Amino acid sequence: MNNSNINIPYPSNEPILDYAPGSSERTSVLKTYDQLYNKKSTVFLKINGENLKGDSTKKMTPPHQHNHILGEYHIANKDQVNDAISSALNARNKWSKMHWTRRASIFLKAADLLAGPYRDKINAATMIAQSKTVHQAEIDAACELIDFLRFNAFYMQEIYQNQPESSSGMWNQLHYRPLEGFIYSISPFNFTAISGNLSASAALMGNVVVWKPSDHQIFSAQVVMEVFEAAGLPDGVINMVMGDPEMITNTILASENFAGVHYTGSTFVFQDIWKKIGSNISNYKTYPKIVGETGGKDFIIAHPTANIKEVATAIVRGAFEYQGQKCSAASRVYLPKSTSKKILSEVKRQLDTIKMGPPNDLKNYITAVIHEEAFDRIVESIEKVKSDNDAEIYCGGEYDKSIGYFISPTVVTTTNPNYFSMQKELFGPLVTVFSYDDKKWKETLKLVDKTSIYALTGAVFSEDRYAIDEAITVLENCAGNFYLNDKPTGAVVGQQPFGGARASGTNDKAGSAFNLLRWVSPRMIKENFIPVTDYKYPFLG
Repeated sequence: MNNSNINIPYPSNEPILDYAPGSSERTSVLKTYDQLYNKKSTVFLKINGENLKGDSTKKMTPPHQHNHILGEYHIANKDQVNDAISSALNARNKWSKMHWTRRASIFLKAADLLAGPYRDKINAATMIAQSKTVHQAEIDAACELIDFLRFNAFYMQEIYQNQPESSSGMWNQLHYRPLEGFIYSISPFNFTAISGNLSASAALMGNVVVWKPSDHQIFSAQVVMEVFEAAGLPDGVINMVMGDPEMITNTILASENFAGVHYTGSTFVFQDIWKKIGSNISNYKTYPKIVGETGGKDFIIAHPTANIKEVATAIVRGAFEYQGQKCSAASRVYLPKSTSKKILSEVKRQLDTIKMGPPNDLKNYITAVIHEEAFDRIVESIEKVKSDNDAEIYCGGEYDKSIGYFISPTVVTTTNPNYFSMQKELFGPLVTVFSYDDKKWKETLKLVDKTSIYALTGAVFSEDRYAIDEAITVLENCAGNFYLNDKPTGAVVGQQPFGGARASGTNDKAGSAFNLLRWVSPRMIKENFIPVTDYKYPFLG
């Protein structure tokens, strides 16, 4: 019995280790990297807490050395997907009734495990599987996932404390029930933190989950699952299945107990899932919750008053950190003609100092793109630019996939503001720059708003406050995360809840109470202490 008021520890953002030369964390993570890299690993299906084999396996390889075999992962068949659904529903009987503080303690322990004994392993696995530099792995796999777990527990408490007013003679209560059924979480390759949070945020609120991680993130996904188990997550609460995405999705969406999807990935896939849910809507016990964060065509626009080095650095960091494989990465830039040459020159100067190679060499700022399909797609765009008359390669444009999928940071300049690379999400180390007439600031703001179907992130650089205010107004619906004099990437849990609208998703703001509210179904209870005994109202006389 719980007869006490219990408060979640007040969260603070996990400190980011710097991995400087000679530091203990640098030595430790590289040692773990070597151990994981040289050990053949097998990732099993995780259903009801058991490691299960599938009918077949696929190899895991690091993007920066694609001939090296890390191991293999098992492929689920349709029966096993149905078993995962059944396992989740069986676990729901106890999990949904567990006191919220007990659920919180599991994920708070997971956060502490990630901050301590699992920090090297989660970072090293992310460096290997997703070809992230140690800094990108640290801010993602360790710090952001830790922050998600700690802040979400705190937000859960705040949600539960949000109660309606009660008047004399009655008591009004809101009970925040988990959804009736199970949640389907689909995670992307590019952020280990997202892969953990998509399942954990729903589970924290009392839901049960079937999780399909990206085929290209399974190596680090297994570490996330290992941490959850070490923290005491009961069997069946989160079940992990890998394999044919269409088969898995169709099987899950065919279940009458499907209650919601938590998704991060491509816009096309999300729209297809939405259509399938709609076509099955009469089969479900409840109307499913649909939560998704998809693509972006994120912008930087500089006012003539903007500082040249600040804009240039925002382009270099915003466009090329993690090879531009962030949905928030800057991929279209608008520069005033009066300063564009100086800004581009500074961008090139900085890029000329950047080193590219495998992530275990900590001198490298750029590593490989995620797989051959991504490599070929970006190379095709580079070659198109080289053949077009209204655009050119300003710097970069080199590529090589003989060892790993390496593409140099590429800056394209265009005279066409509607050029394909100003509109199409490429998801790689390529940014396109358009120079506008200084006198057409307002017109260019409207151009920024209308050019893309996406509305995820964007950044405005200016030292003119009136210009900033104008941009805030004109670009009101252009970005869910809007940055002033800063790059359009790097949202921090608890500080900048993340998400966008239009074709970029449902804008349910991961890392906030807004997202957690999607995973509950409130029940209103009114208790009348002294019920009336006569139907007559005073007006009847």
